[in-house]
Amino acid sequence: VQLQASGGGLVQAGGSLRLSCAASGRTISSYGMGWFHQAPGKQREFVATINWSGKNTYYTDSVKGRFTVSRDNAKNTVYLQMNSLKPEDTAVYYCVARMELGIATTGEKYDYWGQGTLVTVSS
Repeated sequence: VQLQASGGGLVQAGGSLRLSCAASGRTISSYGMGWFHQAPGKQREFVATINWSGKNTYYTDSVKGRFTVSRDNAKNTVYLQMNSLKPEDTAVYYCVARMELGIATTGEKYDYWGQGTLVTVSS
């Protein structure tokens, strides 16, 4: 599975962005998916995860109520809607996939990683 993340860019604090993750190579309809980010000088961190059907999601505390993860299995694509962005959200965002149906919050549970898309939030 190849994962291509897009939608990053420069936005002012309080603004919104929607990241997309397009999968190719095989269908991800039976895969749990997720998003991680890595800020400059920091370790990679979990952001959000969604199960195969889209009915179960989980978020890290810092983005709850602001970010929404969703998926369209017909389009083989996962999304991360980011609202009320803060400067501390600045990071490279990575789309990930695991060959299991359920959600996961740790990187070692994922089998595939995309190349990342940069999100920069200015104050």
